[in-house]
Amino acid sequence: MQNDWMRDESLKDIEPYKLEFLQALVFESSNLRKEQMLPFLMAVAKRGQEKKVSFSDKEIDAIVAVLRKQASPDEIAKIEKVMAMRSRR
Repeated sequence: MQNDWMRDESLKDIEPYKLEFLQALVFESSNLRKEQMLPFLMAVAKRGQEKKVSFSDKEIDAIVAVLRKQASPDEIAKIEKVMAMRSRR
């Protein structure tokens, strides 16, 4: 997925640096194996804290909606898994 998703009108109220942070994560994680994902996500969380990047529930919902529009069925399944994990916290 290219960075075209970042130009979606529904994301206009989200700071560009937040979207660039997400795009970098997508790029960095694209070739990771399943067993590499947890350490990667932990490192991402730490990097987000260091850079003071956080997302409101409204921002997350908007981003997920945009990603779903452009995602393949496999990508949608992954998004659903992540969202299910998020709702359990």
